[in-house]
Amino acid sequence: MIKIAICNVKDLELEKAIKKVSKKRQKKVSKYRFLKDKKLSCGAQLLLNKMLSEEDISSPEYDEDYYHKPYIINHDIEFNISHSKEIVACALSNKNVGIDIEYVDKNIDLNIAKHYFYDEEYEKITKSSDKEDEFFKYWVLKESFMKYTSLGFNLELNEFNINIEYEDINVLLKNKDKTLKQMRKNNNRSIDLDNLKLKLFNIEDYKLAVTSLEEVSEFKVYDVKELY
Repeated sequence: MIKIAICNVKDLELEKAIKKVSKKRQKKVSKYRFLKDKKLSCGAQLLLNKMLSEEDISSPEYDEDYYHKPYIINHDIEFNISHSKEIVACALSNKNVGIDIEYVDKNIDLNIAKHYFYDEEYEKITKSSDKEDEFFKYWVLKESFMKYTSLGFNLELNEFNINIEYEDINVLLKNKDKTLKQMRKNNNRSIDLDNLKLKLFNIEDYKLAVTSLEEVSEFKVYDVKELY
């Protein structure tokens, strides 16, 4: 089972919505300076709560793994969340999963790819007719994979290559054994780098990517008022 959902939280009523999230999340939301970031943080938790409730999961208890990726202790289900600009995204699965969403910023500094991406990735970006759009294809796919592994930026961006051939997307690791060794520090989490499914979605001015062990073909769109 895998379910993906997104929600635009631009019109989220923060005073009403924040009452529906945990005290810990309320504290986190309060630390943000800008209203946009408060809405994203609150909305991400609400979207997760909505998706869990639809799976008849109530009162989830959370913890963090070795690399600080949150997971649910008292239910056999994995999740991952992401947000960018006005949209929050969430993935639920009974297997490990990573998700990333990014707004396609036309002012992005492409030197990021030059200095931190795999050489083949940077070459494809520079040869593209829309370099910024191409950059974010690789960025969301790379980050969704890094989140899938739980390593985050403990796995360097140039340690693996994302190969995109039309809709066929795969990961080529520079040192697979090293990555597996790092992942095994999360000895209570699933470890599989051989059967990955990577999916890329174009959503208006955003890119959405999912890395999982299951095929993903669609995502659900919630109206923000459905979340609280």
